[in-house]
Amino acid sequence: MNFYRLFLVDDILMKIKWLIPVVFVLLMWVVFIVQLVLNLDVSSLGIYPKDSTTLLGIFTSPLIHGNWNHLISNTLPVLILGMILFVMYEKMALTVWILNYILTGLLVWLFARSSYHIGASGIIYGLASFLLFSGFFRMDIKAIAVASGVAIFYGGMVWGILPLKEGISWESHLFGGIVGFGLAFLFKNNAKDKIMEHHEHEPNNRKSYDDFLNT
Repeated sequence: MNFYRLFLVDDILMKIKWLIPVVFVLLMWVVFIVQLVLNLDVSSLGIYPKDSTTLLGIFTSPLIHGNWNHLISNTLPVLILGMILFVMYEKMALTVWILNYILTGLLVWLFARSSYHIGASGIIYGLASFLLFSGFFRMDIKAIAVASGVAIFYGGMVWGILPLKEGISWESHLFGGIVGFGLAFLFKNNAKDKIMEHHEHEPNNRKSYDDFLNT
């Protein structure tokens, strides 16, 4: 009975993991509205590189935004890319989400310029990079389709890794992209999606699948 309950709980968790990006976006909005209503200066919750008092910022800085434009511009990408991650790669999505979140913030803390870094853009670049490069590394139909969509709709983000605009944490973008690339490579052979497994185990479909990959 205990094993059944554990299996049931695990199955429920697998089905609701996609809510994580939704909850994260809601937290972004709640934090911003609270700081706006109470007129709070929460910039100290951001990351200030090599300042040990801001290590907590690795976890809090993605929730902090400077103004409405900053918040709104990050909302849809987090929501869309996050939900794609949890729907497409449900078996490893939570691990990718957590590692992307922590490692991006840690690299900013270690190597970024001396300034407060806030916002969820580093996470966004990490998610986009992971989904894009997973298509190249995994080479299955669904991963390629998602990578193509990310390239079409978010390809312009590549300019964000360059220090072209003052006041923009391009380091967060750069390190997020690097982390996403690394995670895509690390998990390239993990948790193959159902379509690929189906083609690999059905002899009648194998030839057409190989023809698609070769093309």
